[in-house]
Amino acid sequence: MQWDPPWLIASQQALVAQLLQSHQRAFGRPLISAAQPGSSKQLICQELFACGFPVLAHDGSPEPKLTYANAAALGLWDAPWDDLMGLPSRLTAPTAEQAERSLALSKAKSEDAIEGYSGIRISRKGRRFMIQNARIWTLWDQHQHACGQAASFSNWWWI
Repeated sequence: MQWDPPWLIASQQALVAQLLQSHQRAFGRPLISAAQPGSSKQLICQELFACGFPVLAHDGSPEPKLTYANAAALGLWDAPWDDLMGLPSRLTAPTAEQAERSLALSKAKSEDAIEGYSGIRISRKGRRFMIQNARIWTLWDQHQHACGQAASFSNWWWI
């Protein structure tokens, strides 16, 4: 029996496709270079998981829960896949920063996407870090209904 890592299972491949298509729609450019027509879904998932910058996504529920985190995000938040998936995404920020985070997510939802967001985040082990110049975008399903949000950034430092 062959075992696939959780970020390669069929539901995650579909989520990654949605995440990348929604990014292209929001910003007019691909999130990663492997996201080209004709590329294998598994290769694209591997590329996104291994890219050098954090990428996260949460669902569209009233209390959004994390549905995706690549290796850079797992490392930054000091958590294995199973610990982050299903976690209320508000817990990625310290309590005092959650209102500001919520405002940024609301703005990104109403505008489809924003760039240039900065804020403080907290790892699962309590380490705080600043993210800078983040992109936040709406995830769209195959029926063009908003179904979550994703974020990516390459500038961060421990505080």
